[in-house]
This record gives sequence, C-alpha cells and structure tokens, in this order.
Amino acid sequence: MDAIVGYHLNPLRCGVARFNVNLAHQVERPVLWLFDPEVLRTAEPLISLKVEEFTPEDVMRLEALLPAIEANTRFDLFLHTFGKTPVELRLVAAAQQVYCGNTQLAAEVRPYRADVNAVWCPGMVAQDERFEPAELSVFTFGMAHKVRTRQYARLRDLLDATEKSYCLYVSTALHENTTFDDEFEAAFNDLKAIFGGRAYFLGYLSDAAVYNQLLASTFFAAFFDQGMRANNTSVNAALQAGTVVVTNLDGHSPPELLHGQHLIDVDQAVTLPSDGATLAFIGENARRVALETLSWERLAKHLGHAQSATMSSRLALPNSGPLAQRVSVFPTQDA
Repeated sequence: MDAIVGYHLNPLRCGVARFNVNLAHQVERPVLWLFDPEVLRTAEPLISLKVEEFTPEDVMRLEALLPAIEANTRFDLFLHTFGKTPVELRLVAAAQQVYCGNTQLAAEVRPYRADVNAVWCPGMVAQDERFEPAELSVFTFGMAHKVRTRQYARLRDLLDATEKSYCLYVSTALHENTTFDDEFEAAFNDLKAIFGGRAYFLGYLSDAAVYNQLLASTFFAAFFDQGMRANNTSVNAALQAGTVVVTNLDGHSPPELLHGQHLIDVDQAVTLPSDGATLAFIGENARRVALETLSWERLAKHLGHAQSATMSSRLALPNSGPLAQRVSVFPTQDA
C-alpha cells in the first residue's frame, strides 16, 4: 500500500481514525482523507472505513467518486462494519483484496466476496505512556478550544520553582453545537510543549471521575480571557471539592475569593504553596466559602427571595394611571 485512506481523521474522537493512524505509523505511509484529490494520485491505497459513519450527503459523494477511484487505483478495502448498502457492495466488488476486522464480518461479506480475509484490530491503548509518579499534580478540565498558554507557562514556572516533581492531567468537554476538532488537538499539543512529557490527556470524564480526580489532585487549574467569574462552574466544582484552585482574577471575580486564602491567582503569586499544611488551609477555606456563597442551596433561596420581592412590587402597583392600564394584577372577568 502507498497510503491509508479514511473518512474521519481525528484519532482523538474516532476509533477507525485511530486505527488508521496506528497502522500508518507501522507501515510508514500517509493517511489521506477519502475526498482528498491526492487519493486519485495513489497507486495502491488501503481504504479503511465504516460507511455507517458517513452522512447521507457523503455517501452520495462516495458513489460519485468511485468510478474515478476504480479507474486510477488498485485499492484494497478494510471494513470495520458491513451494512450491505449499495456503496459497500460496490466497494467490495471493486477492491483487489477485502479485509474484515473479525470473522463475523467476514462471514457476512463472504456471499459477495468469496476470498475475503478475516483479520483483527490490535489494541490501541498507548501501552508505553505510563503516568510518572509526581509529588504535585495539577488537574484541568473545561470546554475545548479554551487553553490559554500564557497562564499555563506561568504555572509551569511556579511549579518548577517548588523543586518538586509534578504533572498535568487534562480532560475536556464541549459546548453544544461545537466539535472536537484539530483546534483542540493543537491546543493540547501546546500544553505538551509547555509541560514536556508531564502532560497527560484523560479524554472525556464522567462527573464521578471528575470529582475523584479533583480529590486526588494537588491543584486545579483554569484560566480565562479576563478573569474567573462567579458562573465558571468548573472552578466552583473544584472549590467545593476543596481542591486548591490556580486561576486568574480581576475586578469582576467573586470578591469573597481572596488570593492566598481561598485560591491562587497565577498573576499575583510569587511562589506556589506545596506543603501539606498550607494546601489544606487553602483547600478548606475554599470549600467553606464555596458552600456558603456559591452553592445551589443559596442560589435557590436567592432566586426564591427575588421572586417574592418581584411579586410584592407587582401587588403594590397603583390602580390608576398609564402603568395600571397596561398591567393588570388581578384580571377582571372581562379580561
């Protein structure tokens, strides 16, 4: 093969893409997107895909592209699923060799291609990436595409100054209608460049996993364009867990959160606390103030009080004048 051709390309969010990248590494060949014009300039590519992942529009696009692929290449096909769709049957018929990831798939393809090869997909967990033990651990999670490298570089300098070993664990989440694309991968690569081999990507974590990671971490890091706000839920979760937060503050940050008392402002910090007593002091202060001032219970009470105050003001409206004509507190039967 002179190239591996796939549909999805990001190995961080697609298993077939990860398979293709790992295989390309083994055979020292490039990975190409199926609709890249470069595909038609290959001689013997391996097309490795799941047609079930295609959008309806891209299925039609593949159907239109197949005559050109058949005319210009001698391609092999690796199927990760098989739905017996017309485009899959055409791929199976046109390929030089057909490979399936397991024997069940091969049995389903065999009526259409007697010489199908049943193979396998090796494990894709990075077995050579061990989490090195460290005296200090930093956890960060939040929305993708919001990595601020300047503050992380400052955090690294503060960690270096402690002369203790440390590591950074990175998880992520996505806003609705956003995608986990190459932009976040590039941002994480920036973090790896800052922290060297001490940055580890944890992927998406459940709430329970995030909570346990917070409890196991020395610090939680989160940085913002201007400063931490009262509605930064990731920071509030870390404060409530009693994890020492490293962030950036400004005039619109919650006034009850003080540098050195409840958290660490990366721009004010001269040193980073690393002894157990100081960390416990800040963490307990953080947990207490978060539960007292940033809790769900206090928010619910505040909203309930605000609602009561609003209703009281409505009941006090005058019964005459322009405003009374527009707003009727007690609608009449005619109304």
